[in-house]
Amino acid sequence: MPFRGWSHLAKVPKMEDRPLHQQLLPEGVDRRPSWLTVKLPAGRGYAQIKKLMREKGLTTVCGEAMCPNLGECWGYGTATFMILGDVCTRGCAFCAIKKAKCGVAVDMDEPRRVAEAVVTMGLQHAVVTSVDRDDLADLGADHFAATIRAIRQAAPTTTIEVLTPDFQGREEALKLVMDEVPEIFNHNVETVERLHPKIKPRAGYWLSLELLKAAKRMEPRSRTKSGLMVGLGETMDEVKQLLRDLREHDVEIVTIGQYLRPSLKHHPLVRFWTPDEFTEMREYGLGLGFSHVESGPLVRSSYHAADQAVAVQAG
Repeated sequence: MPFRGWSHLAKVPKMEDRPLHQQLLPEGVDRRPSWLTVKLPAGRGYAQIKKLMREKGLTTVCGEAMCPNLGECWGYGTATFMILGDVCTRGCAFCAIKKAKCGVAVDMDEPRRVAEAVVTMGLQHAVVTSVDRDDLADLGADHFAATIRAIRQAAPTTTIEVLTPDFQGREEALKLVMDEVPEIFNHNVETVERLHPKIKPRAGYWLSLELLKAAKRMEPRSRTKSGLMVGLGETMDEVKQLLRDLREHDVEIVTIGQYLRPSLKHHPLVRFWTPDEFTEMREYGLGLGFSHVESGPLVRSSYHAADQAVAVQAG
């Protein structure tokens, strides 16, 4: 083979020729920064929860959404239950969960099994979320309510956080959930107003904000919470505007984390935000009057949820 010289070594391979983990990074970035390094899931707690979920026929958003904190949270014996199946009826540009026009049949026994898992795990704070179920008449709201009731009956001292879809803005669906008085009502706005049509094409920025405000109006005893991602192409000014919008709609707790692209089919990762920027967002949010701001590269909506509940109650 003839000698080609050394010039070929300086050539950057085409994006499609790079290893997959590099294809998911912003152009010009060779690897994830050190602050986004996580340990592989392992340990007794992780194995026990994995076994429990399999035995109960339950799903966690931790695994379905490829959460980077799965190992840490499961190692501490915490998990976020995902009810109403593992198929979403929407196609958000950031999400790794499976999508279809119609979800699976509603498992009416699921609330009981979730409650049993809460008792077995000895949870002081249970987080329940779901896929979007636009194919159901009540959009899945009654199943949320049934799950709250089941947990309350089985574990009356456990606090409950629900992370719900937007219920298409229908207050009658939201009321089914709020009538059960969850300690925390969570609905994620996810991104700034400018990017919302691209990232969540079947949702609405202001619809989500009004849902959060309505939840607080319906049940003042419940704390309201929302979350957002950065790295999708937003600016710091836009994030701060989003935080102001959340406070103006009576949101009390907010989570801010780094977007990590699940696959080449998903929205590109534009850049990594630095730890200093996450600190700036946290301090800005606290200055607006949020009860708690969880802001960091690996933060997800349910990350340290139990600690958040304790901190807010203490405050």
